[in-house]
Amino acid sequence: MKYYIIAGEASGDLHGSNLIKAIRQQDEQAEIRCWGGDRMESAGATLVKHYRDLAFMGFVEVIMHLKTILSNIKFCKQDILEFHPDVLVLIDYPGFNMRIAAWAKKQRIKIAYYISPQIWAWKESRVHQIMRDVDRMLVILPFEKQFYAKWNFSVSYVGHPLVEVVQQQKLQQSNLKPFSNKPIIALLPGSRKQEIRVKLPEMLKMVSRFPNYQFVIAQAPSIPDEAYLSLIGSANVLLVKNQTYELLMQAKAALVTSGTATLETALIGVPQVVCYKGNPISYWLAKKLIKVKYISLVNLILDKPAISELIQNNLNEKLLFRELSALLNDAERQIVLQKDYDALWHLLGDSPASATAAQEMINLAKKG
Repeated sequence: MKYYIIAGEASGDLHGSNLIKAIRQQDEQAEIRCWGGDRMESAGATLVKHYRDLAFMGFVEVIMHLKTILSNIKFCKQDILEFHPDVLVLIDYPGFNMRIAAWAKKQRIKIAYYISPQIWAWKESRVHQIMRDVDRMLVILPFEKQFYAKWNFSVSYVGHPLVEVVQQQKLQQSNLKPFSNKPIIALLPGSRKQEIRVKLPEMLKMVSRFPNYQFVIAQAPSIPDEAYLSLIGSANVLLVKNQTYELLMQAKAALVTSGTATLETALIGVPQVVCYKGNPISYWLAKKLIKVKYISLVNLILDKPAISELIQNNLNEKLLFRELSALLNDAERQIVLQKDYDALWHLLGDSPASATAAQEMINLAKKG
């Protein structure tokens, strides 16, 4: 069978790579072509476009790069037609993938959507487009199944793919080489240049405030060293690449940008502060449109403020110092947080998400 997979971010590359491995285990003759990253390519897919050339964050940024985005969409359609897949697999990345889905449906291409767009947060009306264009929706957050049920749209909850990723990493924990003799504070400033430029300087203000700790930055695979070094300057900060899980497993606490990284940090069990700051106009528009109580996946899944979120103007040196100090020194808070993390594991379960999703896609591909 032939599979065409589209992921547009680092997290999509991670989940896409595990999906590709699972497909190949169940379909040894699989031909896979993808938009994604190094992980998906290493898993055995032919990489067409790298996500570093696709990731534009925020309303203003999308408008600025609209010509490039439209050019990518045109090229993608042509490439899909030439490849002629048995199934088109879309991984999150809704701004791009929803456009492709609407077009592909008209071409009578079967469509599986793995990791639902967060339409429960904003643009709920998109559910009608999903019901029209998507043949099989595979969701990874437990509350998403209930969300779609109210629209009488049947979806499959396959479990969260990060659970199996973290479980695999924890099995290798005994072989970890320490990054430092000092206790470690991990910095995860994101996977896009623009968010790193905004958030990392705020995080780095903590280095001089916690001299007894070693700060270590998890470098995004697609971002060059220079993008970090220009911000670090002479500060005593380490930079590690392709070792985010190893770093988190040694960390006493972490400062994490919003997104999948907050969930990864929680599943590994590291106390964290969520740090978010964006373009002021983009943030103002998002605040008007987005209908969620929290910005982090951890708090959304637990439906409570289990971890602190410092957003926009609240992401400042004073509040960041206060929250990080509490994580490191408040024993009662640490106990409560670990109980919340245990509850998170229980909610997400231990289903083999990648294998379950792969079977769904193979079944869809086989339908005549």
